[in-house]
Amino acid sequence: MSIGLIGTIISRPARANHVLGQGNKIKHVLLVSVDGLHALDVANYVAAHPDSALAALSGHGITYSNARTPANSDSFPGLLALVTGGSPLSHGLFYDVSYDRTIFDPSNTTCTGQAGNMMVFDESVDLYNSANVSENVIDPTKLPRHINEQGKCVPLFPHNALRSNTIFEVVKSAGGHTAWADKHPAYDLVNGPSGKGVEDLYTPEITNVNGLDNTVSVVCTVNNDSLKVQGVINEIHGLKHDGTPGPGVPAVFGLNFQAVSVGQKLAKDNSDGSCFADTTFTGQPGGYKDGAGTPTAVLSYALQKTDQALGSMFQALKAQGIYESTLFIVTAKHGQSPINPVKTNKPGHFADLVAALPDANSNPAAIAIANAAACGTGACGFVQDDDIALIWLQDQSQTGDVAAYLNANAEALFIDEVLAGAEILLKCRNPLTDSRTPDILVQPIYGTIYTGSSKKNSEHGGFSFGDTNVGLIVSNPALNARVVKTPVATSQVAASILKALGIDPGGLQAVRHEGTNVLPFLFSDGDGGGGN
Repeated sequence: MSIGLIGTIISRPARANHVLGQGNKIKHVLLVSVDGLHALDVANYVAAHPDSALAALSGHGITYSNARTPANSDSFPGLLALVTGGSPLSHGLFYDVSYDRTIFDPSNTTCTGQAGNMMVFDESVDLYNSANVSENVIDPTKLPRHINEQGKCVPLFPHNALRSNTIFEVVKSAGGHTAWADKHPAYDLVNGPSGKGVEDLYTPEITNVNGLDNTVSVVCTVNNDSLKVQGVINEIHGLKHDGTPGPGVPAVFGLNFQAVSVGQKLAKDNSDGSCFADTTFTGQPGGYKDGAGTPTAVLSYALQKTDQALGSMFQALKAQGIYESTLFIVTAKHGQSPINPVKTNKPGHFADLVAALPDANSNPAAIAIANAAACGTGACGFVQDDDIALIWLQDQSQTGDVAAYLNANAEALFIDEVLAGAEILLKCRNPLTDSRTPDILVQPIYGTIYTGSSKKNSEHGGFSFGDTNVGLIVSNPALNARVVKTPVATSQVAASILKALGIDPGGLQAVRHEGTNVLPFLFSDGDGGGGN
């Protein structure tokens, strides 16, 4: 499809009053993920700051106060919900560091022996210089390997691991320009299976291995976020993210913010003093003061700076003369839990808790977990934990016994629910036939983080309300302010982006596979929604 044709399609007005339509012609969609942003944060911030950018966006937009991520709320599945329109059922990724029974260790360049290995797509796969500063590209030698369609043993890039296409691929195939900015080079992921979905991908590393970790400090994290913000502002002006001449304003583009997520998690800001830019908040706690979501000074700073950045993009759209033709979406890949600080419980890593049980050295189920947790490479399983635990067993025939053992020791392990066997099949693909699905999912008691770290007091990745109930505002000058309390999933954002641009949402494989709908009341009016 030609660029001229997409211009015609994008300009098609919607039908109903007070929705996208009545002469409004959406030509661009700016998608923003404020990682960690709860629906409660949006409500509290807009109420306390009526002159803020968030308040302005909600003043001409629909606030979906009951939005949830469609699966476990780690960064990868959270972002993929927004850009594929689906869950791990379709895109196949549960975590940035997970496991796949069909891949091989990075050192196994011939893909020989038994398949099965950790699938690592975090800051550790960057190419670093001698000063331990990321070159902001992936080092292929650090990637797991797989046998491709041509039968060759090759590195598995993040985009190769994706099983369904993205909005960027669909929009690009329709002639539109695309761009995205995120926190690690591993967010090559958004390119989709083609590897070519995003024309202008910008990934300034936030966490340099053995170098500066910006996430120790809310100030350094804000500074890292500002790099991406400037990149997006350049793109709003028709340039590439680095300010060099570009092809024009992208049809779909955006970025993630990390400051709020970091501000929520930090037990003590800049605890090691490595962020030299941070003096104001050094030593202060992040997170919330209470269960009502009152932010600490550290989190307040993160919210304020993120809101100012949203405002700068807001003003850039106006200066460029494209404010009215842009759909501005603010949401989050994931939330964070617990909100209430008195709920925080950090008993240690999940496998360590299992190892401390009285019969851990003799019970086959405990030994199976210990073996999976100790597996550094190869087909021996894996245990991933945050405020959830995902378990891939070496011997899947032990699943029932391991699940029973965990349920029997639920109190000592702070377990709320164990998903395995028939129960895991209610939400996930069959682990016996799908190479990515964990054998067991463990949801702990709310507030429990499976870590012994003193650096953070909250986390994400699980299924709890705090993890999954994220902020979602869809804004355009043609829209009246409205609060919709109808339950929606963030995967509906992807379908809505395409429809707003005049492109069939069915172009997304995950939308077809999971039956994902567009967001309610955005394209057709109604008196429902459980509003104000």
